[in-house]
Order: sequence, then structure tokens, then C-alpha cells
Amino acid sequence: MLRGELRFAYGYRISSRERISWETGVGVIESYSYELWQGSDKIAWYDPQPHPDNPALASTHPHHKHVPPDIKHNRIPAPEMSFTQPNLPALIREIEALIEQNISAK
Repeated sequence: MLRGELRFAYGYRISSRERISWETGVGVIESYSYELWQGSDKIAWYDPQPHPDNPALASTHPHHKHVPPDIKHNRIPAPEMSFTQPNLPALIREIEALIEQNISAK
């Protein structure tokens, strides 16, 4: 089990949990949960909980992202998430884009 948090400028952070298997000699993500925060506000989260009844998520099943306004129930496909490659680089790029938006807004 891998758990950790990455902190960024403007109060952004990524909270990460991954269960990784090394049975084949190569790390394979068995399960994950990634939360994106700004200060005390959860702005999104990713998980692989299957939602087979939602055809909008079929393209990246079971990977998806929870987004506002109804963050618990509003889900979109997450093509950048995988069980077979590291997911943190995509999450870091997402936070970096948010930071750039903050910089541009000033």
C-alpha cells in the first residue's frame, strides 16, 4: 500500500492511495484513490469503482473522475488513469495547469 500527499503552490495538493502488486515482477496498480484539493476544498477525485450502469463512463471503464458541481455523483471518463502505468504524472500535470490558471488570473 502506497499513501502520500504532494503539495503545490496556491494550496493545491494531491492525496494518493495505491495498492500495488509486484507478483509478476512488475508493479501493477490493483486499486487507487486520488484526491485533488485546494486548501480545504476537494476539487476532484479519481477512482476505479465500476459504474457499469453509466454508459458515459464506458470508454474508460472502470476509471473515472468525480467533478463539481455534485462531486459525489458527477462522474466523467478518465482516459489518463490506468492500472498498468503510473498515474501521478497525469495528476501533477493537472495541478500544474490549475496553478498556471491562477498565475494568469493575477
